[in-house]
Amino acid sequence: MNILVTGGAGFIGRWVVKKVLDDGHKVVVLDNLSNGQLENIEEFKGRDFKFIKGDIKNEDTLATVFKEKYDIIYHLGASINVQDSIDDPKTTFYNDTVGTFNILEKAKIQMFGKNAKMDGSEWISDSNENTHPCKVVFMSTCMVYDKASENGIDEMHPTKPISPYGGSKIAAENMVLSFYNSYNLPTVVIRPFNTYGPHQKTGGEGGVVAIFIKNALQGKDINIYGTGEQTRDLLYVKDCARFVVMAGFSDRINGEIVNAGTNRDVTVNELAKIITKGRVKINHIKHIHPQSEIMKLKCNYSKAKDTLSWHPEYTLEQGIEETEQWITVTWEKQ
Repeated sequence: MNILVTGGAGFIGRWVVKKVLDDGHKVVVLDNLSNGQLENIEEFKGRDFKFIKGDIKNEDTLATVFKEKYDIIYHLGASINVQDSIDDPKTTFYNDTVGTFNILEKAKIQMFGKNAKMDGSEWISDSNENTHPCKVVFMSTCMVYDKASENGIDEMHPTKPISPYGGSKIAAENMVLSFYNSYNLPTVVIRPFNTYGPHQKTGGEGGVVAIFIKNALQGKDINIYGTGEQTRDLLYVKDCARFVVMAGFSDRINGEIVNAGTNRDVTVNELAKIITKGRVKINHIKHIHPQSEIMKLKCNYSKAKDTLSWHPEYTLEQGIEETEQWITVTWEKQ
């Protein structure tokens, strides 16, 4: 199969690219490198792989990318930082919502043709156009949800966009599902919970696990925003990538929303203790944007288990250990 991965040079995108290449498919990556890094995908050179630097908001770039026909489009390209979305909501909205619309439009044209018209719920295509069926897998986020109950968050749980990031993702989700319902374009919305692991940035824009590990290894204090009693369901990136790829190959979940997580939540305080093992001091500092903090996130992934036969294979402790090993080896190479 020929597969397009937007945001494929990013943290999760890199692992998705690795998975589909390992499964024997051809991959094209589109990434503007605002979050992604070329070093994430360097190892794929020489394989059935092509990288295009470009932006999902640029029509000329998309016209070039879609000269090829794709069987599956994994759309991961997005602005992903909650704090950045509060400070600069316009950039997040245009990247996450408008950019997603652009991908959907290109997929619709590829599948049905630029000159195609709908007659009721049926497409009437132009026989002179070269069309090719495809599916769009849209990477959303658990950050669209309201806080969890003890049973965890399933796909029917209320949404509550408490940041422009969450709002932009919900808007994009609605466009993705509308293209399925209006045009019969195969799509699925996936909502992985907080993902961590090797290749995640360890700087201020990185994830909490990577930042905590880096500080512990460097002997620096760990600073926790607020009380630290907020909880997260932490999904190891290899489990996440396997889920993302499986979502593209199953027709059972077309037109659906599907979660992925571990059904185990841990407070940020507990997480800090697991990672530091007493190596550094843990501090609590004033929260920058407390209004955009979801206090409890815990995933009910039974739908993914029932429809995809997916379940997480890594425990939190195993994932943290692999991540720390990767960070250590990476520093030794520098």
